[in-house]
Order: sequence, then C-alpha cells, then structure tokens
Amino acid sequence: MKSLLVANRGEIAVRVIRTAREMGIRTIAIFSELDRDALHVDLADEAWNVGPAPAAESYLNQEAILRIAHEAGAEAIHPGYGFLSENAVFARAVDEAGVIWVGPPASAIEAMGDKITSRRNAESYGVPTVPGITEPVNDVEEVVRLAEEFGYPVAIKAAHGGGGKGLRVVHDASEVDEAFEGARREADAYFGNPEVYVEKYLEKPRHIEAQVLFDTHGHGVFLGERDCSVQRRHQKLIEETPSPGMTPKQRRALAKASLDAGRSCGYVNAGTVEFLMDRNGDLYFLEMNTRLQVEHTVTEMVTGIDLVAWQLRIATGEKLELGDVTPRGHAIEFRINAEDPMQGYMPTPGQVVEWAEPAGPGVRVDSWVRPGTNVSQYYDNLMAKLIVWGPDRETAINRGRRALEEFVVQGVATTIPAHLAVLDHEDFVAGDHHTKWMEEVVALEGSAPSSGPAMPEEEELIKRDITVEISGRRFRVAYWAPEPAVGGQMRRRPPKLANSGQSGAPDGVVSAPMQGTIVKVHVKAGETVRSGDPICVLEAMKMENEVVSPADGDVVDLRVEPGDTVAPGQVIAIVK
Repeated sequence: MKSLLVANRGEIAVRVIRTAREMGIRTIAIFSELDRDALHVDLADEAWNVGPAPAAESYLNQEAILRIAHEAGAEAIHPGYGFLSENAVFARAVDEAGVIWVGPPASAIEAMGDKITSRRNAESYGVPTVPGITEPVNDVEEVVRLAEEFGYPVAIKAAHGGGGKGLRVVHDASEVDEAFEGARREADAYFGNPEVYVEKYLEKPRHIEAQVLFDTHGHGVFLGERDCSVQRRHQKLIEETPSPGMTPKQRRALAKASLDAGRSCGYVNAGTVEFLMDRNGDLYFLEMNTRLQVEHTVTEMVTGIDLVAWQLRIATGEKLELGDVTPRGHAIEFRINAEDPMQGYMPTPGQVVEWAEPAGPGVRVDSWVRPGTNVSQYYDNLMAKLIVWGPDRETAINRGRRALEEFVVQGVATTIPAHLAVLDHEDFVAGDHHTKWMEEVVALEGSAPSSGPAMPEEEELIKRDITVEISGRRFRVAYWAPEPAVGGQMRRRPPKLANSGQSGAPDGVVSAPMQGTIVKVHVKAGETVRSGDPICVLEAMKMENEVVSPADGDVVDLRVEPGDTVAPGQVIAIVK
C-alpha cells in the first residue's frame, strides 16, 4: 500500500494519517468547506474538497469520495469511525472500484450492522445473549406483550444502529406508546431504517467490550477488554482497561465469546464485540462494532500495539503475527466533548479561544483542535481524547486527575469538570459503578457563584480567570463579571435558556437552547399545555434534546415545524 485516502475528519482522521505517514504511505485527506483549515488537512500529503458543511453533502457523499479516490490515485480508503465506516453499500462500492477497503467485508458489516441478524449469528456460535426476540416488532401491542413476557423494564432498540441512538427503556405499559414512536423515529433518522426489536433491560449492568483482530487467513486474536460503564444517555464518557474487578475466568469467557462472535460473520480486520455484564458477573452479547472504536487508544496503551497499523497490514493481506499479547498496566481514556455538564451536558459549539494540552509521563492526547478552531454544530462534538497510563489503576487515576487539571480550554465548555467529579467519587475509585451510575449518582455543582453582589438581571455574567501575585506567590482566581460592551452598549441577556429538559423563559417564551434542527413538534397552536410538557424535539450535534413548556397555558404562537433549523435563542413558541 503506497497511498491512503482517509474518509473522515477530526481526531480520528489525524490519528490515521499519523500512523500511515510513519509507515511511508502517502496520505490523502478530504474536507468539507467548513474544515478547510482543519488539522487533518494540514497533516496530510494532499487534501481535496469533498463538499459543503452538512455531512450528507460531504463526508457521507459516497460518489464524491470515490471520485476523489480515483483522481488522487488512492490505493486504499480508511473510513475511521462514524460517517461511512459501517456502511456496507460503501464498503462494497470501494471494493468494486478496485480500491482496498480498510475494514471488514461488506457481508460482515451487514451481518453485524443488523442487531437482529447479529444476535442470531452469535447465538448460533454459542455466544450468550440477553433474553429477547430476533424479529422486528411492528406495533405497540406486540411490545406490551413481549414486555409482559420478559418482565419490565425492557429496551426498544434500533435494529440497524448503535451508540444509544434509537433506544428507549420502558418501565411500564404507560410508557410504551411514546417509547416505540421515539425509537422508530430516531432509528429511521440515524440509520435509514425504522425497524426496532425488544429485549430485557438489565438493571445496573457493566458495559464490557472486547478488542479483536482477524486477518484474511482465518487467524483471530483477543487483545483484552475495555470497561465503558461511565456513560450518559448511552454515550460513553470514560473508558478503561483492564475492567476493575474482572476475574481471569470472566476474561477467558469474554475472549472466547468475542472471537466466536467474530467468526460467526466471517470477520476480518479490527472490530469490537460489546457485552453487558450483570451483577452476577454473567456476560451477554450486545452488538459488534465493525470498525475501529473511539476508545481503541487504551488498548494500545497497555499492549503497545498500533491498531491502525495492523488494520492497514491486514487490509493488504498480512498474517497476524503478534504472539502472546500480555497487557501491562492500566489505561483510562477521557472524552473531551464540547458539552456543558453544568447545564445538562448541553452541546456548546463555538470558537476555541485557548487550547493547551497536558503532557508528561504516561499521557497521550488525540485531538484535532487548535486555538481558533471552530467546533461546529454540523458534526460530533468530540474535541479530544485524553489517555493516561499507569502501572496500576490508582496511579492511572491520579495521573488522569493531574492531566485533566492541566488541560486548558477557553471559548467553549467541556466535559472536563464531569471527568474530575468521576475520578473523585468513591464508587469509581472502588470500581463499583454501572451504566446508569453517572446519571443516577454523580452530582455536579453549578458553575455560577453561590453568593456575592447582585448584578442587574439583564447583564450577562461570564466566568473569567485572572492570575495575581501576592508576596511573590502566584494565585489563579476565578470571578464572574458582565460581558464587555460591544459598540458602546452592554450586550443584553437573551431570554433565559435552560438545558434540554427545561428550555424556555419564565414569561412563556420558549426559545431554542442551541443551534440545531427541529425533528418533531409535539403541539399545535391553540393547544393547552402544562409546565414541563414537551413542545418539540431539537437535534444538535447528533443528540436529541426535548424542549418543554416553561409554564401552564395556551400555545398562542408556534413558529417551527419538523425540518426547520433554529439558532440559539430563537423563539420556538409562546405560551400564554
């Protein structure tokens, strides 16, 4: 392989390009008009404009990407993760174009991309699965019948997706209607197929996944597990390896089950088999991600194996020659997202004013951000991954805390405060956490000052930092002050906005809490609503956010419909 087109953006494009360049491979980047000055564009040997900012017109434009691959003379395409990485149609088109696809065959993507088919395949190889069905459900009555059979709670899940999209948990019959509709709508929006299925929802499980590699000669290898139990709304925040408290017997069972799952679909290249582990320590197959995972880095840190390099080698037909892989030490990854954990993890697109990454022994940062970078609402809000390694878990936790405290980001809010709260919690230190733990247990203190002089209500208060020196000693002080004057006048505070669960102003003006797209409207003009009733669903940065009424009253003005794009602060409705 002498040339590689990276069909992605952000930190994963940077990650793949760096390894390819180390291997002497000419790298070809693609970029949307919004990403002209992105880091992956600068690092590649050459870069091609693939289209406008919306992903559907650029990073998901299969014809444009294949045309660029042909014109640039690319011998191979690496899809990264997200976008087209698990698209069997694209994988097959790449093969038919005579270009090497760095990933599993299209047949394996199809088999594991459909959760129902993947479940059947896994079961046929003796892999344990969660009690449920292997046929799509067609109506609410069928969901209710299955829920009564399995016992509440049950999960309604998209048959063709993952990452928590198209998933609703139902605790009783009164929730079925809304959950069924929501899961089907989200499955159709994200994966182009509204099919959903039902399975038993395990209470307080651990999320354990296995990293596997398969070559084209029938050899497979298990490279250890990752614990991804620290998550919110089914989106992972922290991943680590090895999993705290996992026994050698459980690890052996995981290795066998993950390799069997891969063999059940004729898998080739790097893949991740995901499991849920219940409170008894029993493992249940969840799904297989037919691509490189965001959190592959922690496996690399403990094994010393470059997974991207092996992806490229396997794609050219090399045999797996890794010998006995013995992980060493403990690694933890923190996803630094452009989200404000103090405001319900509201996405925070905007310009990064200051960016300084931590360093030192055992610290790695995979990012695409530089001072001046704009984090756009068009794409995923992952800004960087901070990965730390230590000879044991305690050292890794301490190193992670130190590195997080060194990380400087100004201009957009990030998840760093949430990561620090997790590291300081006794449950996490003890390894006693589960997939709902972050939402149910970890409390974050508000970012606003608890006391102090009152400021005029219409003035916007902004957190600022200043360094002062007293008797030769330096102190860093945080304070809140009005936003600077612009054009000779003080900027006025927009209508008070809250997070995705409480958006709206006290006077009845319902405003958009962020830029995004309206995907569903729950009410009609003239309807009566109560405080907290949903008005609409706003999608931003691949997340659905429910906008609710701030008061009891009548909807006297409704200004949006599905498909509308709204700006932060834009009036959605008025409740009188």
